[in-house]
Amino acid sequence: MNNTYNFALIGAAGYIAPRHLKAIKETKNNLVAALDKFDSVGIMDSFFPNANFFTEPERFDRHLDKLRRMDKGREVNYVSICSPNYLHDSHIRLALRNNAHAICEKPIVLNPWNVDALQTIEKETNKNIYTILQLRLHPSIIALKKKIEEGPKDKIYDVDLSYITSRGRWYYVSWKGDLEKSGGVATNIGVHFFDMLSYIFGPVKENLVHCLNKDKAAGYLELGQARVRWLLSLDYNDIPADIKNTGQPTYRSITVDGDEIEFSGGFTDLHTASYQDILGGGGFRLEEARDSINTVFHIRNSKPMGLRGDYHPLLKNTNCK
Repeated sequence: MNNTYNFALIGAAGYIAPRHLKAIKETKNNLVAALDKFDSVGIMDSFFPNANFFTEPERFDRHLDKLRRMDKGREVNYVSICSPNYLHDSHIRLALRNNAHAICEKPIVLNPWNVDALQTIEKETNKNIYTILQLRLHPSIIALKKKIEEGPKDKIYDVDLSYITSRGRWYYVSWKGDLEKSGGVATNIGVHFFDMLSYIFGPVKENLVHCLNKDKAAGYLELGQARVRWLLSLDYNDIPADIKNTGQPTYRSITVDGDEIEFSGGFTDLHTASYQDILGGGGFRLEEARDSINTVFHIRNSKPMGLRGDYHPLLKNTNCK
């Protein structure tokens, strides 16, 4: 990786932006411009204090266009997108209009038909759209995928996915608590888990929803080689008592045939690994994100069936019944 690329970043004040700033820095590239309607972006001083900053998308877009037209060597090669989910589609288009590749946080879009439209624009502009599917690069997930691939082809695994990450009242006031803007719990905090599961065990054959609240969701997926019971929650009260007693505000667990898959560590470095993969000629494209977008779209548009069938064992202890 001998080239140094110029980056712009959209959503510099957001939660996930520091991981992208770190990834740009650690891959020895340069941030020349950033955008956010909020100006609390002092984190940029730790990475790229000389980057131009904008609070208005019109001026940011104009600046990228000027760099492309008038300042050879400073034109933006990649735009990193860390904005709210419902704006991803628009900001990807902004990147490609300015002759730059796009690197977008998950979920890359909210609706399946947006994938088709963006693929058309990729062809028109000859620029690539990449998404961050960081769990595919986690060592534990890589090892599990290898184990499944080398195992019996006709074996069906029993999988339980539990992810409970407590959030305060602010969450429901922010765009993340707005179904139209975030896609809801299953989309906002679950899409990369669903991607990881289908990446390992094959495509979705059946998708049932047992619970669908503003702060939690649960259901059942039948994949090519797995039966998956899943629970996603933002409610601290849903954390198992033994975990609460340790003082942890988060519970993350994946079991395969009763065996725990340890993947609690290593998350903070996965964005840098994602950038290295993209800049090295790899990366995950729109088509690879399609299955997970279809999955979460189906979930949020489903009528929950309640505690019937093969539901997640923790669900009976929640207020979602």
